[in-house]
Amino acid sequence: VSAGADPIPFDGVKVALRRAAMEVPLGAKANFGLGMPQMVGSILAEEGVSDALTLISESGAIGGVPAAGINFGAHYNVEALCDQGDHFNFFAGEGLEFGAFGMGEVDRNGDLNTSLISGTVKGVGGFMNIAANAKTAVFIGTFTASGIKTHIEDGKLVIDQEGKFKKFVKEIPQSSFSLKQAVKRGHRILYVTERAVFEGTADGLKLIEIAPGIDLQKQVLDQMEFMPIIPDGGPKLMHPGLFQEKWGGLREYLESKQANK
Repeated sequence: VSAGADPIPFDGVKVALRRAAMEVPLGAKANFGLGMPQMVGSILAEEGVSDALTLISESGAIGGVPAAGINFGAHYNVEALCDQGDHFNFFAGEGLEFGAFGMGEVDRNGDLNTSLISGTVKGVGGFMNIAANAKTAVFIGTFTASGIKTHIEDGKLVIDQEGKFKKFVKEIPQSSFSLKQAVKRGHRILYVTERAVFEGTADGLKLIEIAPGIDLQKQVLDQMEFMPIIPDGGPKLMHPGLFQEKWGGLREYLESKQANK
């Protein structure tokens, strides 16, 4: 859905974006945040399901194609424009069914810091209002930060170079999202990376999926500053279609999921 976007390289980032797209409810009203989340629209376009949702920006734009980069907040071929305050009232009323957001740092409680990264104040923008009220919120990012390099080989994820900094930390300097409050309100919360997927629960982060080819201890647990909840039998493998250069299975997956609700 991203206008003029270049094809996304087939690596771990694309895997994470595809996995996030698997959570899109067909026909949903949705919002994408800055950074990696903006590229979820490109995945939907590649998979031929751009019509799966109506994109809504906090600027007041509805429908069409959201612009990326410095033009964030504008839409191409917009269907409607509303007052910005009305949109935040809509978000506060939990009208948003799906949101994809940047991950920043995640602590042992599942809370997020997206506003103070490495001592630099980024600010939260509309993140707190929108992420807190989306019925399904998917936080997307690489597992580690700064310099991570990956590729896909024989249907498996390969970490060529680990990032310098851990994103899953014991403590965060500022909190811009409360997992406990989101779960209390019945929201579905996921943390999606190229190698692992976590579900937010009342007891913290539950490791529900891992990429094929990834060593659970060395490349997941050792790269975290806390121990997540691990289900009996361990996490299941991420969908094999995510690790194929040409997938083409997203629409069928989404339609099947909706039919089985």
